[in-house]
Amino acid sequence: MTSTVFDNRVCTLGEGPLWHPERQQLYWFDILSRQLLTLENGVEKSWTFDEYVSAAAWVDEDTLVVASATALYRFDLRSGEKKVLCALEADNDVTRSNDGRADPQGGFWIGTMGINAEDKAGAIYRFYKGELRKLFADITISNSICFSPDGSLAYYCDTTTHKIMKVGLDQDGWPLGTPEVFVDLGEDGFNPDGSVVDAAGNLWNAQWGAHRVACYSPSGEFLREVKFAAEQISCPAFGGPDLTTLFATSAAAELSGENEGKTFAIKLDDVTGQAEHAVLLD
Repeated sequence: MTSTVFDNRVCTLGEGPLWHPERQQLYWFDILSRQLLTLENGVEKSWTFDEYVSAAAWVDEDTLVVASATALYRFDLRSGEKKVLCALEADNDVTRSNDGRADPQGGFWIGTMGINAEDKAGAIYRFYKGELRKLFADITISNSICFSPDGSLAYYCDTTTHKIMKVGLDQDGWPLGTPEVFVDLGEDGFNPDGSVVDAAGNLWNAQWGAHRVACYSPSGEFLREVKFAAEQISCPAFGGPDLTTLFATSAAAELSGENEGKTFAIKLDDVTGQAEHAVLLD
């Protein structure tokens, strides 16, 4: 299996790939360039914001929820107009948003972190039907937010701990009980970044600095890896018409290789992803 370059634009810090199931289109971010990017009928398209933006979820065919350094926005893909849904650490100039994903119950989880990765400056939140609630505090680099297909489990990590955590969810998608370690990558020296779960419940984790996305079974057993030409792979997403294409963003920050910072795709004929869930705004 060989990955190909899906988009040649170089992202300083590519993140947050989202396959919009109604538009059949991939969206992703270059956080440090404050841009949302896509390919529309093969043509490059982007929107530039006045602050850092990092993750999104879809509401309907023409609407995204976009997470920024200070807010969650309702963003219109046709007009480019944005409307604040709620503040997100707007009074804290140390932090910005990072990883995020919608859960099966219609909530949007979003992590924050220090702009310079300040120790324990970030947190993980959930936005659900108009309410933003802090779930986990003292997070240094929030990542790996994703969910089991049946909506009974959430995963997340603080990259600096090298541990991906799991926690049970109630019927409305709120955490139940105490988070537990799903997989500990410390012994192998891997740095967990963004993750996505496929339709079979396997977790696919981008591992920063390792040229790869690694796949783990629902019990945390390592199953396989997919290698990429870029070193700093940051986040995967499943997409394509049959959800068998694995996309991955990367980051060119502090690197000079010709493939660093590009966005990649690879067809996996034996794997099917989950369709990304819509966010309920009310």
